[in-house]
Amino acid sequence: MTPLEDRATGCVAGAAVGDALGGATEGWTPEQIVERYGGRVEGIVPPFNDDWRNARPIAPYHKGDGHITDDTLMTHALIRVYEKAGGHLDAYAMADYLVPELMGERRWIPELEAEALPLQRIFLAEKWIVARLHYGHADPREAGVGNIVNCGAAMYVAPVGIVNAADPDAAYAEAIDLTGAHQASYGREAAGVMAAAVAEAMRPGASADSVVATCLRLAKDGTKAAVEAVCEAASGLSHWEGSFEVLRAAMRPFDTVADTYRDQGLGARRPSRVHSIEELPLALGFLLIAKGDYRDTVLGGVNYGRDADSIASMGGAIAGALGGLPSVPPQWVEQVGTASRTDLVAPGLAIAEVARRVHADDVARRRRHEEAFAGLDRR
Repeated sequence: MTPLEDRATGCVAGAAVGDALGGATEGWTPEQIVERYGGRVEGIVPPFNDDWRNARPIAPYHKGDGHITDDTLMTHALIRVYEKAGGHLDAYAMADYLVPELMGERRWIPELEAEALPLQRIFLAEKWIVARLHYGHADPREAGVGNIVNCGAAMYVAPVGIVNAADPDAAYAEAIDLTGAHQASYGREAAGVMAAAVAEAMRPGASADSVVATCLRLAKDGTKAAVEAVCEAASGLSHWEGSFEVLRAAMRPFDTVADTYRDQGLGARRPSRVHSIEELPLALGFLLIAKGDYRDTVLGGVNYGRDADSIASMGGAIAGALGGLPSVPPQWVEQVGTASRTDLVAPGLAIAEVARRVHADDVARRRRHEEAFAGLDRR
């Protein structure tokens, strides 16, 4: 593989593996996870509830056993959108390409153990895209206004960072435009910052420290404050074991989701300039603690619980982009791919090819602009 392909496949496969490992522990506390599994989770584990088909609030989804969740379904859908569009995406691409992806073709859904429309699996915050754009005919640039503010856009935006590899400013701008059709407020902001993190991680010579520095340079309002607080707390820690209370304490002032994760008050997930989603700051915190190591970045998110699949998926995407595909344990890639009946590597190769073509088009456009501007500046 070229370095571009290596990092792109590491990012996409790394996100999927983190998603699958974290699916089993999503919604639970670190203490509940230890009690259920007899210790910390170190790989693929069964569902939290043996009777997952009927156990609320998980039913009817088969989480665990290496099954990818909606995070990966949406990420792969966005990659297919890039392939069809053949260029940079904006909010209108959500209406033109992503909506048909979600409601137009049945695909294998591991958590349902059946073929179904992706729309039938994704969360309400993602169903909003179809409701607002297909049925409501909203202006895509502002369709995200009114949706619940969560990590829904940030969880699948890593391909934007790959397409804008080594250019985090461009990745941030594209993600902010694109996800305006899905999210508003700090949910949209997190998507921009997450895309920038991946774009920086794709850069040769990048590190966990440079990724965090890039995020802090670009982030705004509560998102910047939360990333700063969590990463400052993480900088004094040497391993994810024993980190959870410290990181949660740093995140708590910015998070609208209660410590009792499923007990949401009226103030939860509402627009604000002083709040932040929890998933991205925690993913960056675990990345710092692990010094960019893929395995420990992901396992930190998995054992933290709460929105574990999204935390581990975001952390896995960034760490996978930093270390390339070899950094993602091959046995995890194989096990998750087999259990989910999904090729985890091919989508990374596909988005790398899109990035290559888009970069060539960008260079040609810049050259035309340079020539035109030079003509304006001659005496």
